[in-house]
Amino acid sequence: MSRADRFLNACRRQPVDATPVWLMRQAGRYMQAYRDLRAKYQILELIKAPELAAEITLQPINAFDLDAAIVFADILPILEPMGLQLEFVKGDGPVIHNPVRRAADIANLRTPPAAEALQFTVEAVRLSVSELNGKVPLIGFSGAPFTVATYAVEGGASKNFLHVKGLMHDSSQEWHALQEKLAAMIADYLCAQIEAGAGAVQLFDSWIGILSPTDYRSFAMPHTQRVIDTVKGRHPGTPLILFGTGCAGLLPIFKTVGPDVIGVDWRLDLAATWDSLGDVAVQGNLDPAILTTNADAVREHAGRILDSVAGRAGHIFNVGHGIVPQTPEENVAVLVDFVHQHTAMPRLE
Repeated sequence: MSRADRFLNACRRQPVDATPVWLMRQAGRYMQAYRDLRAKYQILELIKAPELAAEITLQPINAFDLDAAIVFADILPILEPMGLQLEFVKGDGPVIHNPVRRAADIANLRTPPAAEALQFTVEAVRLSVSELNGKVPLIGFSGAPFTVATYAVEGGASKNFLHVKGLMHDSSQEWHALQEKLAAMIADYLCAQIEAGAGAVQLFDSWIGILSPTDYRSFAMPHTQRVIDTVKGRHPGTPLILFGTGCAGLLPIFKTVGPDVIGVDWRLDLAATWDSLGDVAVQGNLDPAILTTNADAVREHAGRILDSVAGRAGHIFNVGHGIVPQTPEENVAVLVDFVHQHTAMPRLE
């Protein structure tokens, strides 16, 4: 079995010669090569320059023995062609200068074809796949409708999401109209990345944990379902990963919307969670803070996770959320090598 097969085989719960490993935010801020570029360009400039985005995508693949690349992009530029004004402000993160708050705001949102509206990321996927030349597969991604909506409505990050929950409960018709437009754009965007060569896609629902199971079923699930059904209908052989944080009570519901892989954050016991989910691949779930400590701690915590699910087909090792900027690059090398060595199987022909 080649290195190129591990990740996609695990997504499909097929045999692998070692547990595959990739890391959320592996392309970016913890790497000196990325920081050198970031000193010259704003983040949106990097995302919107396909050659630079492809270069960043490949930086961790060239540095570490990772089993998948993930395109360097962000979940929020999808809002710009819809009519929102996005800026990344140093110290504050993303800011939407014209947030969606009223029915008229939602009615004015556009849904242009993603392959044209987000051509820069689609082209970055194409360039990255060409450069990878089959070495490892590339993962495309998008934010899920709910998480993207939180930024569109709140105008940026939020602690209590009062505008979001107010729109959901006071104006549910407008909320669903917003979600329908986002779901259409997101599904089209994921399909465009697959058509450009992505071997798998991940749907990030980073803020979904703020919802109760009842509210998730009512206000988010139908729209996530639409995205997954659309992508699977157009590209039935491409694995789809669904990931959220702080959502222990939602994971059983996640399974019902049909992802091939469910991402698990570090707050949960991976083996017990997998037992409850049953026949689905799982991804996770090292606490990313562990990667900022020392090599022995990295091996100890990774080994505990790997041993807990040893022998189960369908495990993809990952951190339970994105790598933090303070992560030493040498610890990433330690982790990746350890995962492969600790789980190496007799050669599969």
